[in-house]
Amino acid sequence: MAAAKGACLNHVSRESTDIKRLAQFYIDVFGFEQVESPKLEFEVIWLKLGSSLYLHLIERDPNTKLPEGPWSAMSAVADPKNLPRGHHICLSVSNFNSFVQTLKEKGVEVHEKTQPDGKTKQAFFFDPDGNGLEVSSQSPIQ
Repeated sequence: MAAAKGACLNHVSRESTDIKRLAQFYIDVFGFEQVESPKLEFEVIWLKLGSSLYLHLIERDPNTKLPEGPWSAMSAVADPKNLPRGHHICLSVSNFNSFVQTLKEKGVEVHEKTQPDGKTKQAFFFDPDGNGLEVSSQSPIQ
């Protein structure tokens, strides 16, 4: 029996040296909306997508470097072709083809794949801070 009861995803957080730029990316690309953020000893921006997905953008502590992004890893992984096996978060979209086209028009390098079932399309790319993202044409199986 699991130790946790009623567990569900609360939020995903990303640290950044420029949280305003990163917030604008997620607002422009995915349609996140900015919500009220707490007043902390460092800058934060909280974003919300739909009714339950929250993204917390946190000002990077200049004294630490957490090994999350591709540029802090031991080898060069800045190529989105490496993301299927790397750290990333995935969002599903209903307009996959036009979404990917918009990314390309914005100059975002995209690696596209189709799952062996031939039904699920995937696009892997990085946000402006090098955080791995995937967009899928299929909603997760319930």
